[in-house]
Amino acid sequence: MHELTGKPLSDEEVADLDAYWRAANYLSVGQIYLLGNPLLTDPLQAEHIKPRLLGHWGTTPGLNMLYAHLNRVIRRRDLSMMYVIGPGHGGPAIAANTWLEGSYSDTYPDVSRDAAGMARLFRQFSFPGGIPSHVAPELPGSIHEGGELGYSLSHAYGAVLDNPDLVVACVIGDGEAETGPLAASWHSNKFLDPRTDGAVLPILHLNGYKIANPAVLARIGDDELTRLLEGYGYRPYLVDGEEPEHVHQALALTLDQALDDIMAIQTEARSQQDVPRRPWPVIVLRTPKGWTGPREVDGLPVEGTWRSHQVPLAGVRTSPEHLRMLEDWLRSYRPEELFDAEGRPVERLLRQVPTSEQRMGSSPHSNGGLLRRDLDLPTVAEYAVPVESPGASEHEPTRVLGYYLRDVMRASLPYRNFRVFGPDETASNRLGALYDVTGKAWNAEVLPTDEHLAVDGRVMEILSEHTCQGWLEGYLLTGRHGWFSCYEAFVHIVDSMVNQHAKWLKVTRALPWRRPISSLNYLLTSHVWQQDHNGFSHQDPGFIDHVVNKKAEVIRVYLPPDTNTLLATADHCLRSKHYINVIVAGKQLQADWLDPEAAQLHCARGAGVWEFASNDEGEPDVVMACAGDVPTLETLAAASLLREHLPSLKIRVVNVVDLMRLQPAGEHPHGMPDADFDALFTTDKPIIFAYHGYPWLIHRLTYRRTNHDNLHVRGYKEEGTTTTPFDMVVRNDLDRFHLALDVIDRVPGLGQRAADVRQWLVDQRARHHEYILEHGEDLPEIRNWHWQSGPA
Repeated sequence: MHELTGKPLSDEEVADLDAYWRAANYLSVGQIYLLGNPLLTDPLQAEHIKPRLLGHWGTTPGLNMLYAHLNRVIRRRDLSMMYVIGPGHGGPAIAANTWLEGSYSDTYPDVSRDAAGMARLFRQFSFPGGIPSHVAPELPGSIHEGGELGYSLSHAYGAVLDNPDLVVACVIGDGEAETGPLAASWHSNKFLDPRTDGAVLPILHLNGYKIANPAVLARIGDDELTRLLEGYGYRPYLVDGEEPEHVHQALALTLDQALDDIMAIQTEARSQQDVPRRPWPVIVLRTPKGWTGPREVDGLPVEGTWRSHQVPLAGVRTSPEHLRMLEDWLRSYRPEELFDAEGRPVERLLRQVPTSEQRMGSSPHSNGGLLRRDLDLPTVAEYAVPVESPGASEHEPTRVLGYYLRDVMRASLPYRNFRVFGPDETASNRLGALYDVTGKAWNAEVLPTDEHLAVDGRVMEILSEHTCQGWLEGYLLTGRHGWFSCYEAFVHIVDSMVNQHAKWLKVTRALPWRRPISSLNYLLTSHVWQQDHNGFSHQDPGFIDHVVNKKAEVIRVYLPPDTNTLLATADHCLRSKHYINVIVAGKQLQADWLDPEAAQLHCARGAGVWEFASNDEGEPDVVMACAGDVPTLETLAAASLLREHLPSLKIRVVNVVDLMRLQPAGEHPHGMPDADFDALFTTDKPIIFAYHGYPWLIHRLTYRRTNHDNLHVRGYKEEGTTTTPFDMVVRNDLDRFHLALDVIDRVPGLGQRAADVRQWLVDQRARHHEYILEHGEDLPEIRNWHWQSGPA
C-alpha cells in the first residue's frame, strides 16, 4: 500500500483538528454514559450515570477523526460530500458531529448547541423515548443505518450514480468487510461512469477486532491486503498510527491525494473519449480500537483490543474505581477548552465546520425526497393489448411491460433519474426492449461478441442480488427512481436487506423533516409455476410471506393476472412514494383476460367479480377466488368444467390483484371493509381460493372475516421437481380438476348428485400422470385450452 509521508498541516491546523476530534470524542462518551452533569461542572457521581449503559465505543474515535478531516477537505475543495458508515453502531460519532456542526440542532431545535441541548443529546442516546444507538433514520445526514453489516459500499455507489458532483466517503468496518455482500460490492467500480457519476472514496477502518474476535483483514498482512484491494481495482493508501499528531498529518496528506486521484480520473474521463478504467483510491485507516479510551480495566487491556468494542467501563454506577476512571477519561479531552460556560462549542471548533448544505449532516442527498422529481410516465393505454373477448389472445406480460419501461427510461434520460436493476436477468425476464434506448452499465473489457454493454448504460446487472438491492436503495434514498426485476425464488437472497429498508421507511414516515422517497418496486417473474424446467431449487413463492410481515403502511403486494393488469399495476407503482411494492407476474405466453379499461378498473378495485366467468346472478352456490396468473387460469378452467358438467351450479369467480385487499380495513390501508368483503365473498357460501403462494398466508390475511370457516385455499405446498407446467399445479393440488373436486366436495348436497363428475375429474388427473411420463409434455387439451372452449 502507498503510505505517504509529509506534514501538510501547520501546527495550528493540527491543534484545531485535534480540538474538534477531542470534542467529538467527549460528546460520544457522554452519550454512552451521562444522564446529567454534561460539562462536568460537578464531580462525577453515580446519579449522573445512565442506569443501562448501551452503545459502542470501539469504532467511534476513528469515525470522529474521519469526520473532522472530511470537514477540512469539504471546506478546502468546496465539495458536496456524504458520509456513509458501515459500522453503524458508531452512532454516537454521527450524533456528536452533527451536533457540533449545527445540523442536528437545525433538525431538532430542542437539542440546542448549548449545555441544555448537550444534556438532551446525552440523555436521549439509547434511552427510552430517545434515539437508537445506530446511525438510524433519526440522524440527519444518514442514508445507511448499518445495524446489519454488509451494505455500506453498495449504498454509497447507488448514491453517486447520476450525481456527478457528489463524493461519498464510505467507511467500511473491518468486521463488515468479511460479509459476502460487502465482498461483492467492491466490484461496483466496474459499473461507474466517471463522466456522469460521482465518486465513492472507500475507507477501510482497520481497527483490528470485531465484537470478540480479530478481523480477518487485520491479520493477513499488508502485502496480501494490498493485492486484494488492487485486484478489486483500487489504489490502496495506508494511514497507520496511534499518535494523534502523526495520524492527523498522515490522514490529511492521504485524503488530499485520494481526492486528487478522483479529480484526475473524472477530469480525464470528462475531457477525452474512450478512456480506460483507472483504479480508484481506497484508504486503509489503521488506528487502535477504542482509541483514547481506558488502556486497562480491572487488570485487562482494553484500548486496542476487542474489549473496547462496546462499553469499556461497565460498572461505573457500582464501582468507585470505574467511576473515577470514567471521569478521568472524560476530562482527558479537556472539555473546558472546547465548550464555553454555556456549553456552546468554542470558535476554533466552529471554524472547522463547512457552511450551509455542505455540512454532511445537511446534505440534501441524504434526504432524497427533497430532490425527488416525478417521472414523466407515458400513458398506459399506448401499450395495452387489445382484448376482443376474454382469453381470445395471448401475450407475454413482461415483454409488453418492457416496452413501457423502455419509454419510461427514454423520458427520464434528460433528468437521469431512473434505472433498472437486476441480477443478470433483464433479458431473461423479457424486458429487453430497454436496450432500444440504453445499454447495460459496464466499465471493463468488452469483446466483439458482447451485446448492449455501455459505460453509460442505465440497466444495472451484476450477479449479486445484494449489490443490486444496495445500489437501488442508495439510488432511491438520494431522490431517484428504480425498478428491480428478479427470479422469484432468488429474491429471498435480499430478505434481510428488505427488512432494513422497510424499517427505514416505517421510521421515516414519522419524521416530518424526512421527505418521502420513491417506492422500491420489485417485479418477481420466472415464478414458481413457470420453473418446471429448472426444478425444485427454483420453486419458492415465499417472498410475499416475508414482506407481509412488515408494517402495513409500507408494504404493497400485487398479483396481476394478465398483461393489461400488469401494465396498470406497474404504472401505479412507479407513481407511488415510500412503499415497497411487490409485483408477481409471469413472462411466458398467457391469456389476456381484461381489456385496457376493465384492467384499469379491476386494479383500482384491487379485487372483484369477473362477470364473464360467473353465472351466479347475485346468489352463488360457491365462490371460486384466485390470485396470481396461473391460479387464475386454473380457476377459470375449473369453472368452465363445472359449468359444462353441472350447468345448474351457480358459480361466482372473484379475482384478487391487490393481495392486501383481503385484510380488514383496520389492519391495512388497502384493506376491504367487512361489508364489502362479505358482499364479494358471501357470509355463508364455500370459498375455493386458488393462490399463487403458500396457502396459509390467505388464511392469515382473512382469519377475522365472517366466512373464514368456509374458506379453503389451494396453493404451493413444497411439491416441485423438473416436470411439465401443468404437472406443477397437479402436484400441489392447484390444478383445474382438483379445484373442481373441491367445489363438489364442499357445496352442500353436491357430492352425491355429482358422483359421476367427481369420478371423471379424478380419472383426468390419473390420465395426465400417465401421459406426461410417456410423452414428456402435457395433454393436448391442457396445452390448447382456451376460455372460448368453455360455455358462452
